[in-house]
Amino acid sequence: MTRTLSVRDLPAAKRRVFLRVDFNVPLEGERITDDTRVRAALPTIELLRQRGSSVVLASHLGRPKGKPVPSAGLKPVAARLGELLGKPVPLAPDCVGPETERLARALGPGDLLLLENLRFHAEEEKNDDGFARALALLGEAYVDDAFGAAHRAHASVAAIARHLKPAAAGLLMESEIAMLSRLRDRPDKPYVALLGGAKVSDKIDLIENLLARVDAILVGGAMAYTFLEAAGVPVGGSRVEADRVDAARETTARAKARGVRLLLPIDHVVAQGPQAGLPHTTTDGAAIPDGQVGLDVGPKTRAAFAAEIARAKTVFWNGPLGLFEVPPYDQGTLAAARAIAEARCFSVVGGGDSVAAVTRLGLADRFSHVSTGGGASLEFLSGLELPGVAALDTVTDRS
Repeated sequence: MTRTLSVRDLPAAKRRVFLRVDFNVPLEGERITDDTRVRAALPTIELLRQRGSSVVLASHLGRPKGKPVPSAGLKPVAARLGELLGKPVPLAPDCVGPETERLARALGPGDLLLLENLRFHAEEEKNDDGFARALALLGEAYVDDAFGAAHRAHASVAAIARHLKPAAAGLLMESEIAMLSRLRDRPDKPYVALLGGAKVSDKIDLIENLLARVDAILVGGAMAYTFLEAAGVPVGGSRVEADRVDAARETTARAKARGVRLLLPIDHVVAQGPQAGLPHTTTDGAAIPDGQVGLDVGPKTRAAFAAEIARAKTVFWNGPLGLFEVPPYDQGTLAAARAIAEARCFSVVGGGDSVAAVTRLGLADRFSHVSTGGGASLEFLSGLELPGVAALDTVTDRS
């Protein structure tokens, strides 16, 4: 059996490891508002340090568009990582160049160096080979623990693995691949997928792939209105992707032909607009009156979805079921989190707002896996090859 090379497979040695991490954290000024991604990298960092390796950490942050932007600097991340490790983490002035190379070579066993934002260089997102070679000079082995960026063909994710060997998966990357492979290749039945979010276009490939695997797909969020429109159900002023109505109609027909239950909302919480503070009501049925906008699934829908989830042995959830960031339109999403946490099943959640709901309720430890990669997890489950995974070395296990 062939599998991705793991950081666990690397021989213990006093080598310098280039570790690609995902420290793309939310910031308010210089304050990190959620350090989940920093904490997620700690097991791999600690394993490498315990083995006597020095570690050069590399990440992107935000979208500085190929030039230095002070507000996208990694100084707050270096400070927070140092707090978590109980050891100061120096920040290099850049991610490439003579001074950064000097700092990397000066590292001793167990020492850390955080590179400045990779995306301060346009070559990173272009997967530029020369830039990848410059990054490779900083290490003697490559480990990728940034699953959240694995679907991006960027220099620090893909091209670098051609120049820096061995190229292995970190503990987080390894866990993500294992858990999502179970969903994709060998899910226990019944298998229910709960999909929300704004756009059908973001999920259509995933839905097509899921039709061959799942027993039911539960659709919420703004994408549900496109499916309802396709079914001839009035949706008032709710957001509809007009160019995806035919695709939604075709997907619904394919689901029916395969015997997959495709459940749409049967009631909604509606208002005249999405602004906070406007009066809201709940519809009696699936239709939304003119002048009203659907902003969350209603209580009947929450109960119907919960009943499907309770019967499942496998549940995958991606995307909020309503306008999660504006209470009270977060109630459908929070109800979904509770329903999955209470179910006796293998459960995986991915996507920012879905994970935020789980975290807000303190339910993360009641999910089998909380994925750190929204877009990466969707592409993986859609059957697409992720550049960051494909770039890693493989090993054959012989029994």
